[in-house]
Amino acid sequence: QVQLVESGGGVVQAGGSLRLSCAASGGTFSRYAVGWFREAPGKEREAVVTWSGVNTYYLDSVKGRFTISRDNVKNTLYLQMNSLKPEDTAVYYCAAGSRYSQSSKDYTYWGQGTQVTVSS
Repeated sequence: QVQLVESGGGVVQAGGSLRLSCAASGGTFSRYAVGWFREAPGKEREAVVTWSGVNTYYLDSVKGRFTISRDNVKNTLYLQMNSLKPEDTAVYYCAAGSRYSQSSKDYTYWGQGTQVTVSS
């Protein structure tokens, strides 16, 4: 059973940066498609970035600002978020699954979520 634990959320002013981390145990990230999703109040959960190891998808609104990376030694996934905007405010989740897609339904393992709040 894969367990994912996120960290790194917080409150930041617009234009600032945060780096989210997602540590995995019970499984190896490199064996799965991975992604970062977010859920804002009143909105559906959406894929921010997904990565198959070959293909990468970025939500249009975060292209050029967010970057996904992975440390295979630490078995940890990262999301570097720069030039943050108030509309980036949401709970961010990391996820892993056997099928690469932008649908949350295709991801089996989820972290507990970490709140990111961007003030204007």
